[in-house]
Amino acid sequence: MCGIAGLCGYNTNGENNIKRMTERLTHRGPDSQGIWNGPGDTVWLGHRRLSIRDLSSNGSQPMVSKSGRYVIVYNGEIYNADKLSDLLISKGYVTGFRGTSDTEVLLEAIEYLGLSETLKFCKGMFALAVYDLETHEISLARDRIGEKPLYYGFVNGNFVFASEISAIKAIEGFKNRVFEEVLNIYFCHGYIPAPYSIYQDIYKLEPGTILRVSAPFSYFKPVHSDDDSDDIVGVQRSGGAYSFETYYDIEEVAKNGQANLFKGTEEEAADELERRLKESIRGQLVSDVPIGAFLSAGIDSSTVAALMQEVSSENIKTFTIGMEDPSYDEAVAAREIAKHLGTEHTELYITEADAKNVIPHLAHIYGEPFADSSQIPTYLVSKMTREHVTVSLSGDGGDELFCGYRSYESVDRIWNKMHKVPAGFRAGAGKMLQHSRAAKRDEVLRDKSRLLQARSPEELYKIQYEMVPFATDIARKKGMIPYKYSLAGRNQLHEVNHDIMLMDMKMYHPDDILVKVDRSGMAVSLESRIPLLDPDVVDFAFTLPIEYLRNKKTGEGKQVLRNVLYRHVPKELMDRPKKGFSIPVGKWLKTKELNEWALDLISEEKLKREGYLNPEAVKRVWESFDKEDGQYQPLIWYILMFEEWLGEYN
Repeated sequence: MCGIAGLCGYNTNGENNIKRMTERLTHRGPDSQGIWNGPGDTVWLGHRRLSIRDLSSNGSQPMVSKSGRYVIVYNGEIYNADKLSDLLISKGYVTGFRGTSDTEVLLEAIEYLGLSETLKFCKGMFALAVYDLETHEISLARDRIGEKPLYYGFVNGNFVFASEISAIKAIEGFKNRVFEEVLNIYFCHGYIPAPYSIYQDIYKLEPGTILRVSAPFSYFKPVHSDDDSDDIVGVQRSGGAYSFETYYDIEEVAKNGQANLFKGTEEEAADELERRLKESIRGQLVSDVPIGAFLSAGIDSSTVAALMQEVSSENIKTFTIGMEDPSYDEAVAAREIAKHLGTEHTELYITEADAKNVIPHLAHIYGEPFADSSQIPTYLVSKMTREHVTVSLSGDGGDELFCGYRSYESVDRIWNKMHKVPAGFRAGAGKMLQHSRAAKRDEVLRDKSRLLQARSPEELYKIQYEMVPFATDIARKKGMIPYKYSLAGRNQLHEVNHDIMLMDMKMYHPDDILVKVDRSGMAVSLESRIPLLDPDVVDFAFTLPIEYLRNKKTGEGKQVLRNVLYRHVPKELMDRPKKGFSIPVGKWLKTKELNEWALDLISEEKLKREGYLNPEAVKRVWESFDKEDGQYQPLIWYILMFEEWLGEYN
C-alpha cells in the first residue's frame, strides 16, 4: 500500500512541488520515497512506499519498464499477480522478473497487453498512473469498486493527481476555491461523491475507470450527462487529448447477473459462495509482512475470520475494540467467536476520552468534509491493529452485496404497497398532503407526502436521504448537482432489493464505506483488504434470487452469507441484536467539553464571516438536536465536520 502523486506540464519548480506532495503522503508509505521526472522536466511522478511484497529495492517506485518506455506509480495490491506473471512468461513476452513485486508484473503486463486488458485480468485494489515516454500520454486508473482513492485536476493551469487531496493542496500557489455547489449533496449524505471533490477543478476518478491525458496537459473539465446518472460523457478542453474509458461497470455486472440467475438450491448457493470467498481470502493472504483480520462480532467480519482461519496454516490474528457503554460494545461477543475459532485474539477497550481525542484529527485524516461517525472507532481499531500487523482483512461489503440493511426491506415493503396505486394519483395526493396545514405542523406527514410522490423504488430510497431535516437549507449557495444515486433505467433488475443494492454499490459503498476504511487504515500505515469485493464474489452476489438473500418470514438479510458462517460458528453465538460499529456521538455532544466545542464551531458570527452556511438554518438544526434528549441527528455531525475541515484547511 502506498501513496502516489504527479505533476504534468510543470516547467519550473516541479521538483520542489513533487517533494511537497509526497511528504503529505508519508503516512501512506513510511518505508521509502521515490521521485522520477521525464525529459524536459515537465512530468514529475512521486511515490511513498509501504512495503508489503518484495521488501527489497526491487519493488521500489516510480518503476520504469524493462524497455524504458513506461514508468508507473502505483498504490495497491494485485492478488493474482502470480497468474499474470505466468501468462506473460507463457506468451514469451518476458523471460523473468528482477524481483517478486506485483508492481513489476503489472508494469510489464501493461506494456504487452495494454492497460485496459491488464486491468480486466487483475484481481485487486489499486490506483495507478502510467506515463508513456513515446506518446507523452499519462493514464490514470482506479480499481473496480473503488477501494483505493485517486484525485486529479488542475492547479495553476497544470494537470495534477494524488492519492489524497491534501497532497494536491500542498502544491505552491494552490488557490482552488471551495466547490460550493457540492455542499448541498454533502449535507444530505455526509460525504462528497465521486467525481466531485470539495474544491473546484479537482475531481475523484470513478471506480472502474481509466483517464488518458496527453501533452500539453492543458485545462479540461469533465462534462456529465444531463439526466440523473452522473456519468461522464465527454470533456470540455482547451488543448491536448483526453478520454475516459470504463473497463468495469458494476451496473452491467448487476444486469448480467440478474439475467442469469443462480439455478441451484439455497444450500448449493452457500457452497458456491464459500468456495469463492475462500479463493478470494487465499489470494489476499499473500504478504511478506504480518497479517490479521478485524473482528466486530457481525456476520461479515465473522465470516471472513472463520474462512481465513480455515485456509490458513496457523492461527490467525484477530482484533476488536470494546466500548465502556454496553449498548455499543461488541467485544464480549467477538471474544467468544474468536475463542470458538481458535484465533490469536487482541482486544482494546476504549474510553469516551479516547474517542473524543480523535475528533480534532478527523479533518486532517480525510482532507475534505467527511461525516460518517463510525470513522472514529474505525480509526481506533486500525491504530490498535497496526501495533501488531501491517495488513488486516475486513468484512466490508456484506450489507450492500447480500441485502443486509433493514432499509432495503422497508423500501421493498413500502413500494409493494405503493405501486398498486396509479403514479398520477399518488403524486397528486402527495402534493396535496405536502401543502396541507397538517403537514406544515407535522414533520412525519411531510415525510410521507414526499414518499407518496416517488416514481420508483430507487427514488423512494433516495428520498430518504433528502428528508434529513433542514439538509438542503444549510448551504448558502443552491444548485444541487444530479445524484449518482439513481439508475439509468428504472426498475431494470428483477427485484426492488437488487435495484437499491446496486445503487449503494455505485455511490454509498465507494464514497463512504471505502473512504472510511482507506483513510482510517492509511492514517496509521495499515493496509486493509476486503475479500467480499473480489470480482468473482461480486459477480455471484448479483446472480442470487432475493429469497436466498432475505428471509421472507423474519425480514433478516444476508441469508446466504449466514448459511456459510453457521457452518463454522454456531448460530447461537451470532443470534444477538446487531449493535453496529458506532459510538454515541449525540450523547457526547451534550457533554460540557464537546458542547462548547460545537457551539464555538457554529457561532453565528463565525458562520457569517465564512459565508458558506446559512446561520439561521444551522441554528434551527442545533435547536432541534438540543431539544431531542439523547437523540443524535446525523445532520449536526455533518455540519460540525464541515466546520472542523474549514478551520483546518482554509
